Amino acid sequence: MKKTLLILSVLAVNLYSFGQSSVALIVDAGASKYTISRHIYGHFSEHLGRCIYDGYWVKESMPVPKQYRIRLDIVEALKKIQIPNLRWPGGCFADEYHWRDGIGPGNQRPTMINTNWGNVTEDNSFGTHEFLELCDLLKTEPFIVGNVGSGTIEEMSRWIEYLNYDGISPMTNLRKQNGREKPWGVSFWGIGNENWGCGGSMTPEYYATQFRQYSTFAKNYPGTSLRKIACGASGTNYQWTEVLMQALTGGSGRVNMWGMDLHYYTRPPRGKLGQGSATNFTEATYFTIMQTALRMDEIIKGHDAIMTRYDSLKRVALVVGEWGIWTDPEPGTNPRFLYQQNSLRDALIAGSTLNIFNNHCDRVKMAQLAQTINVLQALILTEGPKMILTPTYYVFDMYKVHQDARMLPVTFTSPDYVLGDEKLPALNISASQDSLGVVHITLVNIDPNKSITLSTTFNQVKWATVTGEVLTSPNITDINTFDKPGIVKIVKFDGAKKQGDLLNVVLPSKSVVLLSIK
Repeated sequence: MKKTLLILSVLAVNLYSFGQSSVALIVDAGASKYTISRHIYGHFSEHLGRCIYDGYWVKESMPVPKQYRIRLDIVEALKKIQIPNLRWPGGCFADEYHWRDGIGPGNQRPTMINTNWGNVTEDNSFGTHEFLELCDLLKTEPFIVGNVGSGTIEEMSRWIEYLNYDGISPMTNLRKQNGREKPWGVSFWGIGNENWGCGGSMTPEYYATQFRQYSTFAKNYPGTSLRKIACGASGTNYQWTEVLMQALTGGSGRVNMWGMDLHYYTRPPRGKLGQGSATNFTEATYFTIMQTALRMDEIIKGHDAIMTRYDSLKRVALVVGEWGIWTDPEPGTNPRFLYQQNSLRDALIAGSTLNIFNNHCDRVKMAQLAQTINVLQALILTEGPKMILTPTYYVFDMYKVHQDARMLPVTFTSPDYVLGDEKLPALNISASQDSLGVVHITLVNIDPNKSITLSTTFNQVKWATVTGEVLTSPNITDINTFDKPGIVKIVKFDGAKKQGDLLNVVLPSKSVVLLSIK
């Protein structure tokens, strides 16, 4: 009997080892040089589908807590994850938006047609004052994108004056007439959006000239210096970055460009019906999607290399202004509203992407997930008064510990996630140390089948205890629903143990883990 038990025990160990890989991880506080900007954890809310209307901004009759028409349960959920900035009004909508239509008494505001997103009528009830009130409630910094595609230099200049000037002027008087005595002091300012596409189909040479003109009249007023963000490239369009960096940072007169806005979406393989389902996908599709998502690292390196040739001190930030997974809209919804569900797979994409940003924080100083509510890779989904938090929301909740913390370099060799004849790195990691000396490590195992063991060594970190949280679920397709909102959520993680000076971790398959080392 004992012999049989011994054989079974050995067999169990062998089977366990077969489904597991071992990794040596080094976390080096002595090599730390950079800070992870909190602005990497920003968000994007466009006048698109149900993000603003029926998201943040609801009917007065909606039976939810609200301040005027701003939905306060959403505000509280976003405050919990400490969102540092909010990008608005677009997106493609920004370059057809005329800000004066969205100020003054609501019953006197003109309507417009939202030609980019379903030709729906925009009533302009949510405009400048409403957006900035929302930012005040969220305790977040506004990032406003101005209209270059169909607007004028004067229009953008006057908007900035309306927002930021406290002296005697027509725009100051107009702001006061509309109920705001003091200026808001909006610092982050986008000079157009996707001007290579929906923002005007411009060449990089033409846009560089436009940026120079618009930027000249985007004035700094007392108390507020603008951080001007140029429209950057789409994905791997490195020529756009080359032209802009040469035009806007070369020569003797450096243009005041705080950042350049890169957009990159993870798009599933296109099927007969479009992008692919948000919830109904195979492991083969999952593998391809993760392959696409992990390209973010390569893309950032490519743009950074070009930027560094013109800006070796890395004064110009790379701003990843739109990122996330883009799938087919949910069946039965307006296809131009881009409403999609959000699975454990999407959480793995979010965790992996944020780890990439953290590890490139010398150049990546700001980013915005697309989008906050009811659109694309949303944090929150609503259905009337109901609200659910998505798996992606929980990733941002876990990762908020990295905001403004000191990035700690990590060294390891990832095991492979193998499917057929192809392979991907199964593991990605980032680490930081906060102002109290606590070290936080975020780890993502994208392999849906195998766990990973890590033996972790610290350089110049004194520690005694480790605690953890994990986000995982039985299936990569698992989602939270209005009937079952707690299927994918954060739970306590007990898979990390201190053994001497080593930290040993067993990282479950398809999981995001946060470790706090004190």
